[in-house]
Amino acid sequence: MSTKASKSGKRPGGDAPERKKVLISSNKRALHDYHIDATWEAGIVLTGTEVKSLRDRGASLVDGFCYIDGGEMWMEHVHIAPYVKGTWTNHAARRKRKLLMHKSEILKLMGKTREKGHTIVPLELYFLGSHAKVKVALARGKKEWDKRQTLREKQDNREAQRAMRHREKLGG
Repeated sequence: MSTKASKSGKRPGGDAPERKKVLISSNKRALHDYHIDATWEAGIVLTGTEVKSLRDRGASLVDGFCYIDGGEMWMEHVHIAPYVKGTWTNHAARRKRKLLMHKSEILKLMGKTREKGHTIVPLELYFLGSHAKVKVALARGKKEWDKRQTLREKQDNREAQRAMRHREKLGG
């Protein structure tokens, strides 16, 4: 029995080949503005020039949001820069894009978003192997005092780490 991968790309024994995750863009603002309750991975329907632009790391998720319409999930206001070498076939930078998820996941999200204060936001855009994926989260909006408290906790953690490093330098 050979240890080489077969033509189908699968390893002997039926395991799928290792797929490398390449991060394109992340939405740090969403982590600041929302409490994240749960996350899901979804595929994205893209045109050719959008994929080429993503390979050049030309994307921003900052203003993006997701919604469910007619049993399908859509993502809007995500900026994918026009491809530099694109011609008349280039895409619109902020068009709405369809997300690919299982029907049961979409129905679960639909029920959760009907609750007050819940929304769906994109957190990361990445390639998994050759497929473009987006990590979406069910999120609740933070109040202003929540945001200040989170920043205060981060600052306290940083100061504690600095003190520990300083103590290690003096002791060792």
